[in-house]
Amino acid sequence: MKLADLMARAGLDGVEAAGDLRVTGFAIDHRKIAPGTVFGAFQGANFNAEEFIADGIEAGAVAVVARPEAAVEGALHVSSEEPRRTFALLAAQFFTPVPPHIAAITGTNGKTSCAEMTRQIWRMCGERAASIGTLGVTTPDGSVSTGLTTPDIVTFLSNMSGLAREGVTHVAYEASSHGLSQFRNEGLPVSAAAFTNFSRDHLDYHGTMEEYFAAKMRLFGEVVDAGAPAVIWHGEGSDDWSSRAIDHARAQDLRVLTVGEQGEFLRLSAREATQLGQTLTIEHDGESYTIKLPLIGAYQAANALVSAALALASGADRSQVFDAIGRLQPVRGRLERAVITATGAPVYVDYAHTPDALEAAIIALRPHVSADRGGKLIAVFGAGGDRDTGKRAPMGEAASKNADLVIVTDDNPRGEDAAAIRQAVLSGAGSNTSEIGGRREAIASAIAQAGPNDIILIAGKGHEEGQIIGSGDNMRVLPFNDVQVARECAAQFASGGAS
Repeated sequence: MKLADLMARAGLDGVEAAGDLRVTGFAIDHRKIAPGTVFGAFQGANFNAEEFIADGIEAGAVAVVARPEAAVEGALHVSSEEPRRTFALLAAQFFTPVPPHIAAITGTNGKTSCAEMTRQIWRMCGERAASIGTLGVTTPDGSVSTGLTTPDIVTFLSNMSGLAREGVTHVAYEASSHGLSQFRNEGLPVSAAAFTNFSRDHLDYHGTMEEYFAAKMRLFGEVVDAGAPAVIWHGEGSDDWSSRAIDHARAQDLRVLTVGEQGEFLRLSAREATQLGQTLTIEHDGESYTIKLPLIGAYQAANALVSAALALASGADRSQVFDAIGRLQPVRGRLERAVITATGAPVYVDYAHTPDALEAAIIALRPHVSADRGGKLIAVFGAGGDRDTGKRAPMGEAASKNADLVIVTDDNPRGEDAAAIRQAVLSGAGSNTSEIGGRREAIASAIAQAGPNDIILIAGKGHEEGQIIGSGDNMRVLPFNDVQVARECAAQFASGGAS
């Protein structure tokens, strides 16, 4: 494939300089360069790929996308003030074909659930659908390969093209703020977008809430196709961020479809908790529908309805979509029931790692606690190291305010002192909170004290398979899965053994 043709299709300048150069692939890691590769040499927070441009050219790079001031000798310098974006636009012309229906989902919480639920709904409507996000790439047959929330642009585009070649026609992916700000979602025809909610997270990276929100809004302003539908959650008591997202989408001439108690496209008019889920009454296009959602929690209802709206916006039949909502399966690590203890207490695992998400998870479980029989809600959680420190005390406050008993433990300490992280969380917690550093020991303690009318929530790590200790060359990832550990602790408790 000729570089000049790729540049022309991407709308880039300097096509003539590309001459007859032929491209065999793209890479952002100089160690993965083969002859004919286009090398994206970017400056990062901890790594500057510009220092390896000469190595990349020696390995066979025919062109280097980099800042104008970067030193490039022996290959075509595709100069750009925004090299990540230019590289993405160029690579998107190489990795073809792509699925014709692509939906992107952003927001602080709910991205993973919405991407997976949208995939499930499309599949139940007869489409060959996949999802890409925190859980990895989930294919039409349900198989999963793990990955980052938003993989690097080469992996992302390669995955999309690979799915299309396998016959996948519909893909839903998570558009994280990191991915959006680093142009890891560029170049594809995105036919629909969604915004779930917005609250504090990732300020260690973005700095301020305004910058964090601006990164999210790149989805509406620069990624999604012109005139495409923008599904936005607009629930009861929605904050100003939701209204701002609506205004932003409208300013971009997108077709705004609001969903929730205040929604105009899909209105949630009633919600009633049941033993194994909830009954939803929704209004759409002047008609009322009653749906039994087999998932618990208000935010699970929100995720399901945002996903349904994305499916409807893609042209899916409404009767099939509403029927599919009633058959949705739990998303791994999202209010996933891990085990029921020997005393009869269910144990749920959730990825909640922000104050709002933690509060939402606890509130979701609250109606299922037998409070009239002395039931308690026990929450076990911690905060990650080397991440936004300002959310730790609010997480402690959210947990102790909404749960009956709280155990603060370790999450992924990374390069920080684990005890110091726990103390920061405890500084916002109340008298109903205790501290057990070892995560397995904390889970075992919760199970040991849970009675038949209680519920246990283990929050923070969700689907994760390891616990990250240390950083840099000293980083270790210890095998640890909350669901598996909860089951092991429950089995040990049932047999009378020590955990």
